[in-house]
Amino acid sequence: MTAATSLIPGLEEIIRGGDPKRRAEAARRIADLFLQGAANFRAEHIDLFDGVLIGLVPHTEIAARADLAERLSLLTNAPRGLVGQLAREDEIVIAGPLLRRSPVIDEQALIEIARAKGREHLLAMTERPVLSPGLTDVIIRRGDRDVVRRTAKNAGAAFSQSGYSALIKRAGQDGVLTLAVGQRDDLSDQHLKDLLAGSIDVIRRRLHDVVKPVRQAAIKQAMSDISGVMAPVDSRRNFGSAQRAILSLHEAGELNETALLGFAKAHKYEESIAALAAMSGVKIAILDRLIAGDRYDPILIISKTIGLEWATVRALILLRLGPNRVPSPADIEGARVNFGFRILKDEKILILEGETFYVCTGLNEKPKRLPEELAAKLRIHIPESPDLGRAPERKTLDISL
Repeated sequence: MTAATSLIPGLEEIIRGGDPKRRAEAARRIADLFLQGAANFRAEHIDLFDGVLIGLVPHTEIAARADLAERLSLLTNAPRGLVGQLAREDEIVIAGPLLRRSPVIDEQALIEIARAKGREHLLAMTERPVLSPGLTDVIIRRGDRDVVRRTAKNAGAAFSQSGYSALIKRAGQDGVLTLAVGQRDDLSDQHLKDLLAGSIDVIRRRLHDVVKPVRQAAIKQAMSDISGVMAPVDSRRNFGSAQRAILSLHEAGELNETALLGFAKAHKYEESIAALAAMSGVKIAILDRLIAGDRYDPILIISKTIGLEWATVRALILLRLGPNRVPSPADIEGARVNFGFRILKDEKILILEGETFYVCTGLNEKPKRLPEELAAKLRIHIPESPDLGRAPERKTLDISL
């Protein structure tokens, strides 16, 4: 430390007990000396600077420490002790630059800081080019929504098995996080399936639209595994006995929503479809194809038009999946919310009033009448006076294939 001693006479005395102003000035001049020659210093020289500056820098102003931290954050040979000291400061203007990019802070130090400091320090860490699994475990556990989202979007972040599980669990309540996790290159097929199982349908579709083609194929396969729905609809179903049973109920005046709910809860598919066909006026073949498809939207649309209660709609959604499949809570909740106040169709709001369809693209937009040729494609007939507590008059009953 000959250079520093010659530059600042009495340095040892200043370090031991000088007044704060003299210490601050000494720190500034020694730091400048280090920064000017950093490229040429050997390891032992850096250690000497480190030992001196650790005792002097805390006496400088916040602005001076922030400027020093910014300049040190770019150096691969910055004094480790000093960098660690500044990175642990409460003032984020000081700690931030080092937490974002300093290459001399080791993993253990970062983990300790992540455990001890708050949101701003965690946010700064999410910008590092590399995040270890041990560090992301702490960040996911302690971070708020924005911290976790930024971590998921960091391509250099690595996650442990437990870390990925925690990330996916949080994504179940955060659509933005789901999209970020779903686009990660290191996402395994099993983790993708877990992610989709906890996501609502609209987020799944959005994720499918934004990922690469290879991931799109993986999403389709995962959704097939989750729902158990085969691509072609089984056209070999025999609805004959179901049609006869529904006619008998109709003649007895017992074809109503209660009967439909009973069929759906018992997973009697043919009877449920035949009953729904009779109550809605939609052909059995059309209902079979729509309800056995890969989306539950048709169930919501048809149920809304004939005034079914949510309990019946939920049973029909479960019927669609089959007795051995359980939908994610997020999917059921998403369907319930959509059914409660609107019908979604291609990101538009479809409204039924009497026998007329109206469409709008937002809740504040005045609905416009749907052209008759488009409305006809829905193939939904609304009885003039639907009463789900009673069967319709026999002459209006249509449960043909």
